[in-house]
Amino acid sequence: TAFLHGDMTEEVYMLQPEGLVKPGQEHLVCRLLKSLYGLTQALRAWHKKLTDFLRTHECVKLNSDACIYVRTGASGVAIIDIYVDDM
Repeated sequence: TAFLHGDMTEEVYMLQPEGLVKPGQEHLVCRLLKSLYGLTQALRAWHKKLTDFLRTHECVKLNSDACIYVRTGASGVAIIDIYVDDM
């Protein structure tokens, strides 16, 4: 469900989902405000939202591995490994 949380930064439109088309409005399309599975932009949008969140919480990306963030605090060290299975 991670990809569903990404915010769209560009205008993307899709056909109305089957079963939701009202008679006389078949010509209308839907503008996406959030990502959907299968969109090229979905992974990028989710990754940006996640990395923005981690940075605002003082997590630092490792130079040696772009998928690992570290946060050091008074109570210890937190190591966050990002792994996405898009299957």
